Amino acid sequence: MNKFISKITKIQSVQNLNIVNFDFNGQSLSMMSLDLNEKVDVGCQVVLTAKPTHIAIAKEFSGNISYSNQLDAKIIEISNGKLLSSIKLSTGDATCESIITKNSSMRMNLQVGDHVTLFIKASELSIKEIIEC
Repeated sequence: MNKFISKITKIQSVQNLNIVNFDFNGQSLSMMSLDLNEKVDVGCQVVLTAKPTHIAIAKEFSGNISYSNQLDAKIIEISNGKLLSSIKLSTGDATCESIITKNSSMRMNLQVGDHVTLFIKASELSIKEIIEC
């Protein structure tokens, strides 16, 4: 599981739907959540998490996309299996993993050292732990 230590910068709520904004090493992240923990508040430092299968990668990306979370990253390791590829990425002070199909990895000609954009839908990001409030 991927972990991003972040600080909560804003919380917007309508009934039990919440959009929470974070600062992750100077980059903005947002999360969509139902029933937010009552301890979560602006200024809290938290550990965010996303499954490796929920992280998409773009190489030479330009344009608009609906993914709320877009992080600049560098590929530090690629492990190709028969069907899937595990792509290890460095972004800010975090290391994370994306699992994509091997066909996608080959089609994109992903290489160690490539600079890519990492995408995470707001609905796929969650708070794993509250570090400090």
